[in-house]
Amino acid sequence: LDMTGHDSGWWSADAPFMTHGVDYAFRVDGDGPFPDPRAPWQPDGVDGPSRWVDHGRFSWSDGGWQQVPLESAVIYELHVGTFTAEGTFDGAAKRLDHLAGLGVTHVELMPVAEFSGSRGWGYDGVDLYAPHHAYGGPEGLKRLVDACHRRGLAVLLDVVYNHLGPAGNHLGRFGPYFTGRYATPWGEAVNLDGPGSDEVRRFFIENALMWLEDYHGDGLRIDAVHAFLDTSAVHFLEELAGEVGRLQARLGRHLVLIAESALNDPRVVRPPETGGYGLDAQWNEDFHHALHALLTGERNGYYRDFGRLADLAATLTRGFAYDGRYSAYRQRRHGRPAGDLPAHRFVGCLQNHDQVGNRALGERTGRLLSPEKLKIGAALVMTAPFVPMLFQGEEWAASTPFLYFTDHDDPELAEAVRTGRRREFAAFGWDPAAIPDPQAEETFLRSRLDWGEPAREPHRDLLAWHRSLIELRHRIPDLTDGRFSRVTVNFDERDKWLTMTRGTVLVACNFGERDVEVPWTDPGKREIVLASSETVTARRGGIRLPGPSVAIVTGDGETRRRENGQEERK
Repeated sequence: LDMTGHDSGWWSADAPFMTHGVDYAFRVDGDGPFPDPRAPWQPDGVDGPSRWVDHGRFSWSDGGWQQVPLESAVIYELHVGTFTAEGTFDGAAKRLDHLAGLGVTHVELMPVAEFSGSRGWGYDGVDLYAPHHAYGGPEGLKRLVDACHRRGLAVLLDVVYNHLGPAGNHLGRFGPYFTGRYATPWGEAVNLDGPGSDEVRRFFIENALMWLEDYHGDGLRIDAVHAFLDTSAVHFLEELAGEVGRLQARLGRHLVLIAESALNDPRVVRPPETGGYGLDAQWNEDFHHALHALLTGERNGYYRDFGRLADLAATLTRGFAYDGRYSAYRQRRHGRPAGDLPAHRFVGCLQNHDQVGNRALGERTGRLLSPEKLKIGAALVMTAPFVPMLFQGEEWAASTPFLYFTDHDDPELAEAVRTGRRREFAAFGWDPAAIPDPQAEETFLRSRLDWGEPAREPHRDLLAWHRSLIELRHRIPDLTDGRFSRVTVNFDERDKWLTMTRGTVLVACNFGERDVEVPWTDPGKREIVLASSETVTARRGGIRLPGPSVAIVTGDGETRRRENGQEERK
């Protein structure tokens, strides 16, 4: 069917046969067939024909749904393919009661847009409008979102707009979507500010709006915004935030945008009126790195900039540790002060897909740390002023790794992925020969969660610990107060203890192996409500902490003490 060319590079044809379920493709300049760049469904993968979807056919049951404010959120990041044995949207839906019972409020799905093969992380997606066929396609994603909303869980979708994957990437045949003026670590840069970029920007913005409107998503996590190369007067992120704001007003439903940014730049989340881009929050890499380096003792790669209690204290009291300081890892100054930003503009975690999966062997902190140190890390994530986030299985210290896995048909691309991973890990001092083959199905299968673990020790104890922490966060208003001015941190580098005070709440941590007495001037009737060890004791003037351990003290009026997740009345 011949198409007619129009202004701005658009082509059209009268196609009355295009109804729900019809397969179609395009020929461009005599080549093809190619999938539709905006294909709503790719049932046969990235090189197969596209299938038309009528989004109005799905029967939603979430009328009147609203997500809780981000200030009150507990986010749970998961990978659909490894979250359950089924590896599908419907399989994930079967485990939602676990998340609701844990106290999670937001489920963050790693990228679900169509990517090469049947297994992968999703950050090399190419058909950005099509939910991955192996996960269950458009109908499966809608069923999962609808099921989440029925259980009070909001859904955030991870989207990648800074590059497209190499396999199945036909987008460049349809217009000036890429530019040679910039380069990214992952391939061609997206054309956000060159000739023809107006329509390129609309392609990505309308993709974002589709996830939020057609799939009832509650927000987006936007991958690596520091890789957006845009010299426009109105930055792409600002334009995106404005469009999402207008959609929010039209739908009458709260929507959020969260950025992954390595810039330590508060402009990402400042409103446009003060020179910002207007996003709602950004991942706080400094908090993760500071906490991880303290707990594990690792100092390789970017962890060389961290390892002192002072670094963790800086993040807890002002957001960034590197806010204009010199970074030895980067060999330059990095970041700028967060100023008067509230802490709920930052998402804090001990684990995420990057920090686990980009290790040579995909080890979780459960493999790196003792249960005592895991409890310290969890306590700080859940009591810090930031929006807390867990990575799938973290709540029970899952023993399964989360490895990097792919399923490319092209042998040259598969070998390039293997070589690239070995080169990347060499910078961290890891043995390249020990890295599991990303292409091997076994690498993927090893990364699946074992849902029998939560019922066994020590996993059951750590799950109870996380439940108690999340319950405290939801119950005590001081723990969702995002004012940095209400956070006080004291620490001793030599004796390895740190205390954080947030209103009526005191969190006391002993990172060392020796018992310590942490100074404490009791301002009133406060009690230990949660402790990782039965031998924690408090008296006027100090808290005795065995090494390593953590205790949470509050004067919120409840006379309860919890030890190792067990609760008893006094």
